[in-house]
Amino acid sequence: MKIASFNINGIKARLPRLLEWLEETRPAIACLQEIKTQDEGFPAEEFEKIGYQAIWHGQKSFNGVAILADGTKPIEVQRGLPGDPDDVQSRYLEAEVFGVRVACIYLPNGNPLPGPKFDYKLAWMVRLRARMAAIAAEEVPAIVLGDYNVIPEDKDVWAPKAMADDALMQPGSRDAYARLLGDGWTDAIDRLNPRGGVWTYWDYQAGAWQRDHGFRIDHLLLSPELADRLVSVGVDKEHRGREKASDHAPVWVTLRPE
Repeated sequence: MKIASFNINGIKARLPRLLEWLEETRPAIACLQEIKTQDEGFPAEEFEKIGYQAIWHGQKSFNGVAILADGTKPIEVQRGLPGDPDDVQSRYLEAEVFGVRVACIYLPNGNPLPGPKFDYKLAWMVRLRARMAAIAAEEVPAIVLGDYNVIPEDKDVWAPKAMADDALMQPGSRDAYARLLGDGWTDAIDRLNPRGGVWTYWDYQAGAWQRDHGFRIDHLLLSPELADRLVSVGVDKEHRGREKASDHAPVWVTLRPE
């Protein structure tokens, strides 16, 4: 089974590229981030035409996440990240699909720092850890995937010095991510690419794509029950080079059957 994640950076603007990717690669489950549309504007019928059903958690012009499944409708478990009733940003959606608990996340960027945006990022990561601990306590096959907006280590960026002052690389961000792994979750891409050098994002500016000045911020974290079934991981890098592409490339993991 293939499970994928794609920060689409605007589902309406990238819909042709998204449909193209789905039909070419055919993941069983696809999690999307930054759909940037209100719920009523989500193009569910376009996915249904190619065999996918979806649930989504939208927001006007910003954020937004969705879970698509090939041939079945995801069963929603949790909409929004628990722990802060005043948080209205659409960044978390959790469902049961094909016997797997799937949590799609769009973690806050945190820039500029210091300031309220970075404080929100770290607080969100504390809440995420609590939710992931609750999932782990259920001892179900689970994956928490999406745009984490964290570069875990220096090996995950083309030039550490270039990003040293960014919220994605701050000790607080990295420590919060490391705590998730310390709780027993497996970073699937890192597990199979321990030397690093795998990028999932290339900025639109300064010729980053053409110069391969990228970094890894899209992650697939597996529970122990799912990590045992890990077969392969990958980045659909070629899709980043297409016309009107997202600044992220899709990432995916394949799993053995139970």
